[in-house]
Amino acid sequence: MNPPSTFPTVLRELLRTHQTFLSYAATHVHTLDLTLPQFDIIITLGNTVGMTFKKLGEETLITKGTLTGVISRLEDKALVQRVASETDGRSQIVRLTAEGESLYERTFPEHLAFIYRIFNDYSPEDIATLEAALLRLRNAVITARSDESGELADKANGWCAKVKDVCKHYQDGLDDVI
Repeated sequence: MNPPSTFPTVLRELLRTHQTFLSYAATHVHTLDLTLPQFDIIITLGNTVGMTFKKLGEETLITKGTLTGVISRLEDKALVQRVASETDGRSQIVRLTAEGESLYERTFPEHLAFIYRIFNDYSPEDIATLEAALLRLRNAVITARSDESGELADKANGWCAKVKDVCKHYQDGLDDVI
């Protein structure tokens, strides 16, 4: 691990990169009169027969409470519909409408091309190195979040509580980032 003095710099750069990427992606998505979460739903449902709310939440990482509102707004735009599950009468399937499928087919390739421009100056080796470093970091976070039982340590006595000074420093540093 790098000396602790470099940790805030790395964390800050990771956060800045994430925010910059989201802002960049949003510039294209907003031209479609959609938000990033709405477009995330559209591209996740594209080329599928639909998904349950649970599966959609897992695939998009949108929380259940937020997901319901995002789906409702997409229904208002006639881009998705909810239908009763044929296998489980208690759950609903969210799927694209014909208009939603048309939007997906028309805009997803455009969006990919827009995103790919970021990587124009990267060689295949650069991309492989970046991907490996990000995967290693994600796995380290997953490991750090897990306690001995394998359950996520997100309770009050979990990982963040154990490093609350680092979390406080992180939150204070967000003012510089935002």
